[in-house]
Amino acid sequence: MRATNITYQPSRVSREQRGQIMGSGGRSGFHGCTIWFTGLSGAGKSTLAFNLEDYLCSKSLPAYTLDGDNIRHGLNKNLGFSETDREENIRRIGEVAKLFADGGIVALTAFISPFRKDRIQAREIHEKANLKFFEIFVDAPIEVCESRDVKGLYKKARAGLIKGFTGIDQDYEPPLNPDLVLKTGSMTLSDCVQAIIHLLESHGIVPESAKDVVKPLQVPQELSASLAAEAQLLPSVEISTLDLQWVQVLGEGWATPLSGFMREREYLQSLHFGCLVDGGVINQSVPIVLPVTTEDKERLTEEKAIALKHAGKTVAILRNPEFYEQRKEERASRQFGMSHPDHPYIKMINESGDWLCGGELEVLERIVWNDGLDQYRLTPNELREKFREMGADAVFAFQLRNPIHNGHALLMQDTRKTLLERGYKNPVLLLHPLGGWTKDDDVPLPTRIEQHKAVLEEKVLDPDSTVMAIFPSPMMYAGPTEVQWHCKTRMIAGANFYIVGRDPAGMPHPVTKKDIYEATHGKKVLSMAPGLNQLEIVPFRVAAYNTKLQKMDFFDPEKKEDFLFISGTKMRGFARTGELPPDGFMAPSAWKVLAEFYQNLAAQSS
Repeated sequence: MRATNITYQPSRVSREQRGQIMGSGGRSGFHGCTIWFTGLSGAGKSTLAFNLEDYLCSKSLPAYTLDGDNIRHGLNKNLGFSETDREENIRRIGEVAKLFADGGIVALTAFISPFRKDRIQAREIHEKANLKFFEIFVDAPIEVCESRDVKGLYKKARAGLIKGFTGIDQDYEPPLNPDLVLKTGSMTLSDCVQAIIHLLESHGIVPESAKDVVKPLQVPQELSASLAAEAQLLPSVEISTLDLQWVQVLGEGWATPLSGFMREREYLQSLHFGCLVDGGVINQSVPIVLPVTTEDKERLTEEKAIALKHAGKTVAILRNPEFYEQRKEERASRQFGMSHPDHPYIKMINESGDWLCGGELEVLERIVWNDGLDQYRLTPNELREKFREMGADAVFAFQLRNPIHNGHALLMQDTRKTLLERGYKNPVLLLHPLGGWTKDDDVPLPTRIEQHKAVLEEKVLDPDSTVMAIFPSPMMYAGPTEVQWHCKTRMIAGANFYIVGRDPAGMPHPVTKKDIYEATHGKKVLSMAPGLNQLEIVPFRVAAYNTKLQKMDFFDPEKKEDFLFISGTKMRGFARTGELPPDGFMAPSAWKVLAEFYQNLAAQSS
């Protein structure tokens, strides 16, 4: 040290305090550390660092990448590539990374850093300051690195135009005991990022919720028989079909990271914050609860485990049950923004038990409905695997509970076109109709699936880049509150784009018949919702029938006289009477499915 007469001044702000203010994930503590990526040029250090930075920030965890080239544009622009300058380059960046880490930021450094002693010195700088330091060896064969060499540096080095190039005429000293080795020649970028997240979680740097994993609650097949035998000896409670649908949602992992029906603490967080806040901020805008009667509550209060039965069949075990009061008007008012007893889901809440029962859930086997549609009920993990098999580099989801007309298809087609223009090579559509309970006047699921299949068969939507699957959740008609749930679950299934429609999850007021929710609020709420910033929202564009073009088209206010809006009421009227809609409104075979349904309905009612 050349400077004299200096004294180190400690900060007055503790790391615990920084942990509370640095990002909304701060409830889980101080995140400051340094992740030191080392490896040959072209191994993937910068790509990994920037993708990890993006991922952490999407989880509200503060991160910043210190990239080798970027640093040499400023802080280290007076340094060359001699051995002495390289040592000073790494010394400086080690000190800067330590300052970032001390500030509560996950510092990501992407430098070749070829010399072991320099990396050891960087680690020691952090350890003396009691800060975590993770050395990650980005291990790619030199031929892989050369194949990625967009700058042409290897070619110049082999031609003798660049001297002292690591891997060609200067040695690289690989780490002897790295914290993690990433084989970027064989691992996907996503797998590499998740491997680092698991490392950080194991050291308490990030909460468990930061991991991009699905948490299904269905027990492994080898345990199913023994648990079923145990369940036969347990006291039981009979659950409704609606409850069974929520068991399926939980069992398949759609409500990750919930471990069962909500306990009171989770219920209050969901009801009042729209999020779970223990261990990071996780969007959970709707409560997932199990109502029970006072009689069942008094009978089961002292039990350590209870069996859940539907139609006499045991479907799950609920461990360590916790009973708490279901204050129905409060729940309805917060979840729906109203408590009118004729709202169909509020009606079911009011008719359910006065107590809620939370606890860890063990689902004994896959929930099936034997309705000819189970092959479409893909779990989040099955959907993720399907997208991998298809080579999808982007997944955009469309949630729907209504038949598809060509206006919907136009929006989906336009989204795919936009993603291709943005540089994605194979964007895949997740066509994801809701398959749980819906109100009586909605088109039933089997009819909707037949109609959707017809749309795909006529190639209004490209069947080769579309996955149609059934989302098992019940419909709640809770507007902007519910649309967050719809969005979160598609994110769990692997989607990174979500198309939000007009008045999503809305319905007319049971008395006034006006929309309960303002039509654009769903879109606006999603753009601000905590815990969903890992997924990009694709806003709905209004489509109507263009009478001049004789097809569905995006509405142009300046040519409004050219457009015809065909409401749901008008569409149902056409279908009931056998009148055909204008050409180009809906795929003909899809319209036939819908018309037959409404004509049969009219015949039955008469």
